[in-house]
Amino acid sequence: MNIQSKQQLATTIEHTLLAATATGEDIRKLCDEAKTAGFCGVCVNPRWVSLAADILAGSAVKIVSVAGFPLGADITKIKVAQAKEVIFAGADEVDMVVDLAAVMAADERYVASELMQVLKVCRIMKPPVVLKVIIEAAALTDEQKRFVCRIASEVGVDFVKTSTGLHPAGGARVEDVKLMKEAAPRCKVKAAGGIRTAQQAIEFLAAGAERIGTSAGLQILEQMQNTL
Repeated sequence: MNIQSKQQLATTIEHTLLAATATGEDIRKLCDEAKTAGFCGVCVNPRWVSLAADILAGSAVKIVSVAGFPLGADITKIKVAQAKEVIFAGADEVDMVVDLAAVMAADERYVASELMQVLKVCRIMKPPVVLKVIIEAAALTDEQKRFVCRIASEVGVDFVKTSTGLHPAGGARVEDVKLMKEAAPRCKVKAAGGIRTAQQAIEFLAAGAERIGTSAGLQILEQMQNTL
């Protein structure tokens, strides 16, 4: 994606606040900032989806929440239940962390079943809810990344996402976005985890990402404005 303006960049950004210590006041501020800046969406913990939905009602800002976050180690039934709960609370999109142990063990049946069950919840909604699968790319080998991306593409999820931003192995990397774009041809790519500058955001978008998840959205837009 070739970014030509601050406004265009804003439409790719999910304004993110997933800190466990976030308060209702913090969420209100996040949502107000997203509306003012023209961000694509806000990404919040399940606890705050209903509040965000109230604040953003009638706006173009999407509400994104999470399932199996941040470890991906919950059983599939729990992830399905989490997805249902955030959707019923007002989420437009769900970012689910894949079971990393299953990926590392190359357990195709488990990974595919997990993704299909959560995707089913998203697809039966009207309108359908977008599902993004977080693969925690920095913690995987290239072979493991290709494995999970292939399954995600075959199952038909909407996005593969680089990172939670909380794993000690690290966050988003340009080379991972390129690999994910190639390995999951039917999916879009969301880059997230440690993206804090306009230059980084532009590089990820140029590499094939269509969304940027970041808590530094305002800082990124300010830097973009200063370069124009």
